[in-house]
Amino acid sequence: MYISRNLAQWNAFLEILQTAFAQNKAQELLTLLLTADERDAVGLRLQIVAQLLNKNLSQREIQQNLNTSAATITRGSNMLKTMDSDFVHWVKQQLENNIEKN
Repeated sequence: MYISRNLAQWNAFLEILQTAFAQNKAQELLTLLLTADERDAVGLRLQIVAQLLNKNLSQREIQQNLNTSAATITRGSNMLKTMDSDFVHWVKQQLENNIEKN
């Protein structure tokens, strides 16, 4: 599984992110580190993953619904294929729980 070109930097990011969540500062940290476009891209990726896991729509339908490129959908689909099935199941549960809350 691909993680990062620089594993030390990625791990440092994960550490500070965990600390930010623990201290209720995640929103501020992510606003500092990500541009508005990057935050939107993360939100889009989450929607792509949710729809791919739902399996009710084809990749083409997801692409049209989310007004994004086929390559973006394919990247999400390919990444899901590399992940451990237990983790994918966990993500699906989290997304379903999030939908129920909202």
